[in-house]
Amino acid sequence: MLSEHLSEVGRLAKKFASVFGCDVENLAEVSGLLHDLGKYTDEFQRRLTGDSLRVDHATAGAKLVVERYQSLGYLLAYAIAGHHAGLANGVNGVNRTSLEDRLKSETYRLSEAWRSELNIPKQLSLPSRFHARHDRNFFQMAFLTRMLFSCLVDADFLDTEAFYLQAEGGESPRGEYPSLADLKPALDSFLRGLNDKGKPVNWRRREILQTVRRNAELDPGLFSLTAPTGGGKTLASLAFALDHALMHKLERVIYVIPFTSIVEQNAAVFRQAFGERGEYAVLEHHSAFIEDRSKDPEAREKLKLAMENWEAPIIVTTAVQFFESLFADRPSRCRKLHNIANSVVILDEAQTLPLKLLKPCVAALDELALNYRTSIVLCTATQPALHERDNVEDSFVGGFRNVRELAPNPEQLYREFKRVSVRHIGVLDDETLTDILLERAQVLCIVNNRRHAKAVFESIRSEPGARHLSTLMCAKHRSQMLAQIREDLKQGRPCRLVSTSLIEAGVDIDFPTVLRAEAGLDSIAQAAGRCNREGMLPADECEVLVFNPANEDWAPPVELEQFASVSRGVMRHHPDPLSLAAIEEYFQHLYWRKEKELDAYDLLGLIASARITGLPFETLSSKFRLIESRQMPVIIPFDDIARKALGALDYAEGCVGISRCLQPYIVQIPQTAYQALFDAGAIVVKAEERFEQQFVYLANMDLYDEECGLSWDNPTFIRAEKLVW
Repeated sequence: MLSEHLSEVGRLAKKFASVFGCDVENLAEVSGLLHDLGKYTDEFQRRLTGDSLRVDHATAGAKLVVERYQSLGYLLAYAIAGHHAGLANGVNGVNRTSLEDRLKSETYRLSEAWRSELNIPKQLSLPSRFHARHDRNFFQMAFLTRMLFSCLVDADFLDTEAFYLQAEGGESPRGEYPSLADLKPALDSFLRGLNDKGKPVNWRRREILQTVRRNAELDPGLFSLTAPTGGGKTLASLAFALDHALMHKLERVIYVIPFTSIVEQNAAVFRQAFGERGEYAVLEHHSAFIEDRSKDPEAREKLKLAMENWEAPIIVTTAVQFFESLFADRPSRCRKLHNIANSVVILDEAQTLPLKLLKPCVAALDELALNYRTSIVLCTATQPALHERDNVEDSFVGGFRNVRELAPNPEQLYREFKRVSVRHIGVLDDETLTDILLERAQVLCIVNNRRHAKAVFESIRSEPGARHLSTLMCAKHRSQMLAQIREDLKQGRPCRLVSTSLIEAGVDIDFPTVLRAEAGLDSIAQAAGRCNREGMLPADECEVLVFNPANEDWAPPVELEQFASVSRGVMRHHPDPLSLAAIEEYFQHLYWRKEKELDAYDLLGLIASARITGLPFETLSSKFRLIESRQMPVIIPFDDIARKALGALDYAEGCVGISRCLQPYIVQIPQTAYQALFDAGAIVVKAEERFEQQFVYLANMDLYDEECGLSWDNPTFIRAEKLVW
């Protein structure tokens, strides 16, 4: 029985790793064969018959691979030793025992039976298609280790799941997904059916789409798609990705959206584009349910964990989920990583990557393209200056090379899509801002934090068409609100919308006037994309008015103020602050002149100085946070669907499907506010005996406003809110 499990885990791990060149003397297969080697002991067998003796069954395999395979063995040792609790530091463990200490520890004597039951190769080698970069040697080794870890833990979970399902006579909850080839006819039909009559902008969108699709034959690697907001980048990038994947036998498309965006909107567009197969093809992964809570999630406990391994052909996820997984240490976060290999990754609004982690993010994307047969598409109207050139003075050191542009003539596209004028109108207090909103029947106001948005909304709440959007509203609520807003705009009714920046990234909405609190030039460009989006009005009649809030309470965090400061300088020198030249100068100031700030925690330096025996996996995971203030998920029982799903948890054996159903009903709040609500009994754990604290919901719905979402006056919350924008 043990040898069957080890062989099957080895087989699955080998299959997963074969897509990135592990096809001969497979590293992943060996990790699968040896991950439970310590179960070949009398002590473990006694445990199976009821002995309470605790047996470390992972360290034996880790020791063996180091003894047999030396340096490459260390890569496997990290994965094997951490396949339950997570990847540890090579030395100087934090919350986990370091690999060094694990390898020095005493283990029980192995039975000789393993030698006849397991066929282990005498030597190993790097993947056959591995390309070494001497300036990133240990980064590459750490990345490969995490990929091998992904193959191992996913294989282990799947085989364990299959064993218990078979023993209980149950059926696998995993769906049969349509292939990318199955999806292509529906997408082609949908794109042919798009109306390109009446609006001049639609003809230009069609040209972008056709050019981008023609470029799908290019070899896998690094791409940019530079087109103005409203240029149809979402569908054009999806069409390219599908065509490109089919031409080059890539397995899936992963669409990565900024954490300030509305993920479900893109997922809904994709489902519509794929017709009747869309519901089964598109996986949204944007919740932050607490994962991997058990230190040693064995056997049946594994079935209870709602962890996605991204098997679906189309994944729509957030930048937080994507990048934090690439630097994660827990099995639950790393499990899906091998399915990023051999895929097309579309990085929507690529310029929104956080400054403090920019270099590690760029290194990870570059490594995916170099060694994991992943095509990366940097998709935005405001391309960040991430190119590495021979001229160091004009270069992002450690950046991308050989990035191929997919769109036709970005400079010309910008001129053709110019639909607004942008000007700075100085300092505005809230009273003056309110007056400007009331002077216009249809206007969008975007501010930098949720408290300011709510304050401005309250000042116009009683006026016709007053609307509000923030991330304190669950996604389902926001979707309903956006539908109402679009209908108001279409019918010419008053519509005065106050929103945080979530409105900017890819939300299809069209106002004649936009007010934008000072921010980065890329954010201002995104705000402009919500103004005269369809080009139906003369450009000189549609304005984006940039202002500086007078109230010090609304001052942006330090990082946002830095972006705004650079923007002010660029706007003074460029009559058209949204031109490609202005955008390039903005990013040059922001990136190239602040190089030390682009890896604020020196993560790349930590890896480079660690050597193979000291890779700092646990430290990296703890320091790599796209959102520094920890956010906690609260489920909002917003409608009957959410209430029914919560009720189902009382008798459900597994929760993967329920987790997915509840994703659109989550609001993320600061940890201190979460604790205050919990202590007050306003939020309650659901089905704790089965799922621990994975499902926490709002029990006091009086705290959820139909216009503003979750709100309360607790001073702890107010202090925490100052950290969130």
